[in-house]
Amino acid sequence: MCRRVKTVKKEEDGMREDIIKKMEETSDYIFRNPELSLKEYKSSRALADFLGAEGFTVRWGIAGFETAFAAEWSNGHCKDELEESVQAVNGSTEPIEPIEPIKPIEPVIGFLAEYDSLPGLGQECVSRQQQDGGPGHGCGHNLLGTACAGAACELKDRMETENLPGTIRVYGCPAEEIVVGKIRMNEQGVFDDLSVAVTWHPFDRNRVSYDIWQAQDIKNYKFYGTAAHASKHPEAGRSALDAAELMNVGVNYLREHVTDDVRMHYTYTNTDGPANIVPAYASTNYFIRSNQWERTEDASERVDNCARGAALMTGTKVEIERVTCNKEMKVNRTLAEIFYEEMTKIPAPSYTEEELKFAKEISEAAGFDNKGEYFTGLEPLEDEPVPLSIGTDVSDVSHTVPTIMLSAAAMCKGTPLHHWAATAQAGMSIGRKGMEYAAECMAAGAYRLVREPELIRKAWQEMDR
Repeated sequence: MCRRVKTVKKEEDGMREDIIKKMEETSDYIFRNPELSLKEYKSSRALADFLGAEGFTVRWGIAGFETAFAAEWSNGHCKDELEESVQAVNGSTEPIEPIEPIKPIEPVIGFLAEYDSLPGLGQECVSRQQQDGGPGHGCGHNLLGTACAGAACELKDRMETENLPGTIRVYGCPAEEIVVGKIRMNEQGVFDDLSVAVTWHPFDRNRVSYDIWQAQDIKNYKFYGTAAHASKHPEAGRSALDAAELMNVGVNYLREHVTDDVRMHYTYTNTDGPANIVPAYASTNYFIRSNQWERTEDASERVDNCARGAALMTGTKVEIERVTCNKEMKVNRTLAEIFYEEMTKIPAPSYTEEELKFAKEISEAAGFDNKGEYFTGLEPLEDEPVPLSIGTDVSDVSHTVPTIMLSAAAMCKGTPLHHWAATAQAGMSIGRKGMEYAAECMAAGAYRLVREPELIRKAWQEMDR
């Protein structure tokens, strides 16, 4: 039997204390058990168990990943009653048009959780560099995934209290650091039935991430030559290493003839063998990026041609392997304004004297130029999208479904990602405060969408333009 939709908003009283405690325990567990991309067995299980205990049904093996899951809770209603609730919100008695292309009619809110760590960034939670050589959460993903779980639980509480229709889904997304997880999940249609996708990222400030994360093409170039004695029979050899070096020279000249937003960086991944043997094999890894996929694709083809030319010059062969690629972030102004408005209602974290002392010490130890301003409140929403010189696999999702990303200060100002100081703060109270703030903000924005589903239609209309 269909249930009536209540339209009275509950009194704001913050997140449940037990949920906050569980978030802190889970983020600390993931921090203490850092796992690299595609190996996040303990981390994904910790998040899934958290959600399962709160009434979410968990499915594993999403898109063929062992460490990917989808945790779902649903509060279903009849279509006609949902439409009545929309009319009540609009103050209209006129029939409303079907919400297209949103499917199903009842909103499906997806939170995108991440939990993989980075190699070599294991770091104690101290204000000096004290690394252990193992993996560590230098991007704060122990906080990222946990806040998404917490936001989903808070949204579920509100929807149950007010008997609001809709579905909440938390996607456990592996391997973001190697730009793989959400790309394959998106290709296999995992996100196709979402109304909106919501996520955040730890940074050094609080804001709506109204940013164009870069389009990326990641490739391996493998050169095959002929080995020979480098002194006695050099004429018989064809150096794969020479080919790799000539390719890199060509790319370095290419830098002058691409737009300013294009980035091309590389490393050698195999140069085995002593110098007295002409190398028969050499390989490089390239990241090619820009703010638009079309420019990335063009630059990537020109890098390929540098590789082909180098192989021709040296009498070697080259194999070009695409590791992964993603488009640029497609921002959505409708969602940005909604979530920003909700963020203005939630107080930004405040910090103890001990935390401010820690921020001062780590800033001095790491050489951050923050001039003693370690934390600030919510930053204004920019009028225009902001290009970023970093990428994420969330970007591909934004071309499938309207997507919003928030940023929260899980580290003091000036802290770069993929840095020992980011790891140190991700495992302590500074990071946890950012996580809890992000969870509240995501839940508040998503709750607004569930209560006012016409806003979802507006976000889709913007996306389809």
